[in-house]
Amino acid sequence: MKIATVGAWHVHTQEYAEAIQKNPKAQLCCLWDDNQERGQAMAEKLGVPFQPDLDAIWADPTIEGVQVTTATNQHRNILLAAAKAGKHIFTEKVLALTNEDAEEIAQAVRESGVKFTISYPHKTWPTLKAAKALVDSGKLGKITYARVHNYHDGSVRPQADGSLGWLPPHFYDAAQTGGGAMMDLGAHPMYTLHWFLGDPKSIVSQFTEVTHRGVEDNAVSVIEFEGGAIGVSETGFVTNGIPYVLEMNGTEGGLMVHNNILEYTCEETGRKLAQVTDLPEKSTMPIDAWIDACCGEGEAPNGIDDAVALTRLMVGAYESYRTQQKYLFPAEK
Repeated sequence: MKIATVGAWHVHTQEYAEAIQKNPKAQLCCLWDDNQERGQAMAEKLGVPFQPDLDAIWADPTIEGVQVTTATNQHRNILLAAAKAGKHIFTEKVLALTNEDAEEIAQAVRESGVKFTISYPHKTWPTLKAAKALVDSGKLGKITYARVHNYHDGSVRPQADGSLGWLPPHFYDAAQTGGGAMMDLGAHPMYTLHWFLGDPKSIVSQFTEVTHRGVEDNAVSVIEFEGGAIGVSETGFVTNGIPYVLEMNGTEGGLMVHNNILEYTCEETGRKLAQVTDLPEKSTMPIDAWIDACCGEGEAPNGIDDAVALTRLMVGAYESYRTQQKYLFPAEK
């Protein structure tokens, strides 16, 4: 299948595009970006033509799918146009900046019948897959608490030119991104918590600016879930040391994921901490699974309902911080 890259804005643009190029079922045919200089530079890196006319991509019947890696505030118009044109969609998180936009996109995707995947790569990890199976088995009892800590040093790592941080400057432009660390890196804890714990009931957030670039670079949200569990989403661009930890506890046991290790404790371990050594294989990465689905093999992972759920969580997280009050999630339609 022929796929066009739509947007060179995101830090993962090249990674996804190269994955398409390496997939024997796919052909990366062109790249568009609203910034011609940026778009041409990325197209040259990838060895594909730069397409300055976005409408030409929508009108080309030979292009079956699009990789959407634009600025987040462009998602609504781009994704609606893609669905209307009947193009299969692979998009970077988050889906949209408002619940209304997310629902509009979702309706368009459902009506068009295109294959849709949003990139939730943590769900492919062997440790998290095994943790989900352990939770679903009931061995830990009813889950009452979960914490996902997901950080990197994108705003503080020293660079060769003397500056701090490796993230591009536009990642600190709230108009384009919709937020800072929570909107970007915090998406992974958010969708993981939703995956394990279900629908949220309320949320409270605390964000800070350690490097004072105009958006939060250090952030925590505490979520109450419908089933009574409390979930904590921790993220930021200003941390070294331990980049990822998942902790989960229930009425009959608990688990921890760290350093690609899964440990758990429950009745079958004699209430002692034991490491899971028979981890499952890593799942196919979302972009390759999406290509498979577009070619009639399997289901597209992380579909439109998952994408809408992440937007709901982010809207609540930022509204709580803005108002400095608990945000109550409206009932789903």
